[in-house]
Amino acid sequence: MDIKTFEDLIDWSRELHQHLSRCMKDSARSQPDDKARALLEYLADHEKALEQMVGRFEQETDQKALNTHVYDYLSNGQVRSHRTCTVPYAELDYEAICREVFDYHTQLINLYHSLIGKAETATSRELMMSLLELEEHEAMRLAKQLDTGRAL
Repeated sequence: MDIKTFEDLIDWSRELHQHLSRCMKDSARSQPDDKARALLEYLADHEKALEQMVGRFEQETDQKALNTHVYDYLSNGQVRSHRTCTVPYAELDYEAICREVFDYHTQLINLYHSLIGKAETATSRELMMSLLELEEHEAMRLAKQLDTGRAL
């Protein structure tokens, strides 16, 4: 996806959560370990909820902010989320699934942190801060629920 505006970025982020949810749901069907299968089902639902939350940003954000250009988006490199389906989650154990999911969310958090400093308007900066807060909150909630002891 070609990211030119904050609206494109929100679409891209929403699509990443959607993709992750689909990969997890598909992999859960063939995951032989009950604990890992339950984790994948839970995470698929969690990512689906995140997809919807991120989508609401697009509906509720001022069109001027959405149309603001995102400069230097690729300078930090893209989030490598689609790598998660190159090795199906069905082949990973519980801990490896957790590592992948937290790595994915850490990349998004780092991207949003970076973009806050690059936002040229207050409205765009507030949008990035809101997306960052959402990702951080959900990652912390997930870590607590999974009792992984991970600090993000």
